[in-house]
Amino acid sequence: MEEHELELEALKATPFFADLHPDELESVLGMGRHVHFEGGQAIVERGDRSDGMYIVIAGHAQVDVGGRYHDMRAGSFFGEMALIHGGRRGATVRAVEEVEALMIPGEDFRTFLLGHPSVAVTMLETLVRRLHEIQQRVEAWMS
Repeated sequence: MEEHELELEALKATPFFADLHPDELESVLGMGRHVHFEGGQAIVERGDRSDGMYIVIAGHAQVDVGGRYHDMRAGSFFGEMALIHGGRRGATVRAVEEVEALMIPGEDFRTFLLGHPSVAVTMLETLVRRLHEIQQRVEAWMS
């Protein structure tokens, strides 16, 4: 499968984008950038400015949340909050082995949302579900 098809399939498999019309998916893909990271390289670091969302296309990365690690492989994604708000990163994500990913810049995506309000509503619903899942994980880790 070629790079474009792999990235399109990864978008479709991501909850934020799963219900988008094919034209909208192509628009999101068009603003994305294919990025590569070597094993051991930081993809993002806690405290850095949030530049966008990353979807792992291939490889293995780990997210470090306060010394607790979560594996990320093809299909995993992180940084979705940066699509709405460009604050600071709350965790470090490091490539364990070579990682290929699709990075969707937050600024470009916010511009896209202004012209596609139905996408914004769907995404907000998904964000709420995702935040709830994260909250449950944190509560489980702390107990």
